[in-house]
Amino acid sequence: MITNPQDMTRKEGAFEREPARRVFATELRECRYQFKDGEDEKSPTFVLLPTGERSNRIFIVGTLTEKTRQGEQNIFYRGRVVDPTGTFFVMAGSYQPEAMQQLAKIETPAFVAVIGKPNLYQKPDGSFMNSVRVESITVVDKDTRDLWVLDAAKQTLDRIDIFNIGTAPDVIKTKEQYPNSDPAVFRRAAYDALAQIKM
Repeated sequence: MITNPQDMTRKEGAFEREPARRVFATELRECRYQFKDGEDEKSPTFVLLPTGERSNRIFIVGTLTEKTRQGEQNIFYRGRVVDPTGTFFVMAGSYQPEAMQQLAKIETPAFVAVIGKPNLYQKPDGSFMNSVRVESITVVDKDTRDLWVLDAAKQTLDRIDIFNIGTAPDVIKTKEQYPNSDPAVFRRAAYDALAQIKM
């Protein structure tokens, strides 16, 4: 049984920990806009999901297909986690020692549940790389993965419904930042993901 990250809200300094959104890889890959909410240096950083919701933390479940250890002085691990829609790139280093130890111990391939912070990096050619800085990663079973797919599909479809109404501030900002984005793409991805699991 894995903890529901929606229940993990707690105080961190003056800020409450943000709920972890369930997001498919195909949507995270299309994120292009990141912003801080507030002037304080500890203000949370969000990515704006193309379906119209801000996200400071995400909850993903998929197959850890590979991992690599990098660095000599500052050791960190990179990994690939695959869900039914695509690939997440995850990383954990010395700033996340517990997560790094967890990732180091997992043998691939394995179903894993990951809670982490999405990060955007713009490359010199103007393209974007999306990765997830791991807060926790644990091995889970196929049933847990399938339940996550159900939850992620529901949350994605709910976000699209709100997006189509189009009045929430984050939705308005999303339409400005992603003028060519088509929510139908993510609706299709959610249904395709559901079709791949057998409950």
